[in-house]
Order: sequence, then structure tokens, then C-alpha cells
Amino acid sequence: MLELTKKILRNVSFDAVLFQKELHKALKWITDAEEVQRFQEWCITEFGTKYPKIIKGAFAQTTTN
Repeated sequence: MLELTKKILRNVSFDAVLFQKELHKALKWITDAEEVQRFQEWCITEFGTKYPKIIKGAFAQTTTN
């Protein structure tokens, strides 16, 4: 599932709104804390310069929920 999510994020990364929507959707499915951490690191590596606020906001919400 995680690899499919990564593929989707790469495919929608041209649009900030779509990227944010798909990132939030992905975070609803990931339940393991270690997997969330690895996914966050991957997102920062892949898209951290393009969408830093979206990534930070999305993962901040996972820690508060």
C-alpha cells in the first residue's frame, strides 16, 4: 500500500491541492508509528523543497489525532 501511495504522490506532485489531498488520505491509512516516521522522511526527501508547509502541516495533524 505504501508503495502505491508514493507512486500516487509522485503523479500528483504537479498540483499542490491534489498533493495535499492525497497526502492526507495516505496518512489516514497508515497506522503504524514507525511506518508514519519512514513515510514522513520519504516525503521530506522527495518533496520537502516543493511543499514544506503542506508536509509539515499534514504530519503535525497525525501527532495531534
